[in-house]
Amino acid sequence: MSQVLDTPPPTQTPAAPDLAALAARHGLSVSGARPTLPQYVRQLWARRHFIAAFATAKLTAQYSQAKLGQVWQVMTPLLNAAVYYFIFGMLLKTKKGVPDYVPFLVTGVFIWTFTQSSIMAGTRAISGNLGLVRALHFPRAALPISFCLQQLQQLLFSMAALVVILLCFGVPVSASWLLALPALFLQFVFNAGMSMIMARAGAKTPDIAQLMPFVLRTWMYVSGVMWSIGTVTRKDAHIVTLLLQCNPAAVYLDLMRFALIDSFHAAQLPPHVWALAAGWALVAGAGGFIYFWKAEETYGRG
Repeated sequence: MSQVLDTPPPTQTPAAPDLAALAARHGLSVSGARPTLPQYVRQLWARRHFIAAFATAKLTAQYSQAKLGQVWQVMTPLLNAAVYYFIFGMLLKTKKGVPDYVPFLVTGVFIWTFTQSSIMAGTRAISGNLGLVRALHFPRAALPISFCLQQLQQLLFSMAALVVILLCFGVPVSASWLLALPALFLQFVFNAGMSMIMARAGAKTPDIAQLMPFVLRTWMYVSGVMWSIGTVTRKDAHIVTLLLQCNPAAVYLDLMRFALIDSFHAAQLPPHVWALAAGWALVAGAGGFIYFWKAEETYGRG
């Protein structure tokens, strides 16, 4: 008679703990997780001093190797304006029919350079600072915003030269110059939004930085930097003139010209120009910020 051996029941494996609940109970969170939008805004505001200091440091270091140093902050846009004056004003005769053409041109070059440089710097804001992004924890939007602030600081240096040029060419000081402040603020918000859009695109596809100079150059040519949109397109359909004038770059250029140059009249502006400038700033600023925030956890990875 065979003896039946009793076998012990199989050992029961204890249930694995709920790791998510365990982490939440001890106040742990996923590394690099995207905060909510209100939390992100608060984090960004808490780092406002870092943003300002980073922008100032970048501006100071930009020309540190040049013998003329910070003088190039003013000389670079002035030399660009001189080249454009020779090519467009003298050779192509775009100054014909434009009173105060030199103040018109220099204002356009300075204000356009602000937008162009902000977007180009934003394109490389993440891809060009991967060491900083991977080493420190901070809201990544601080980088494109700080680069825009750097370009605003550079523009303010250039504005001193612009004032001298305006006075030398007989443009009187007037109360309308105060309109330059809200115009610059709206342009800064627009530039920051565009910079954040391009920062996210450049972080995913760094080759965009090689393409952007061609895109920006084309945008400059249709924005009336070197020529008056109303004068050149007066024989075209009204809708063509209106579309060119409503281009955001042209809006901010013409607002600054209207504020600073007494011969640039309100009739040369598109309808409801301040609402248009505020609308572009709101769409680009808020839209760019949200678009950038949605990819916050992906920057610096891969």
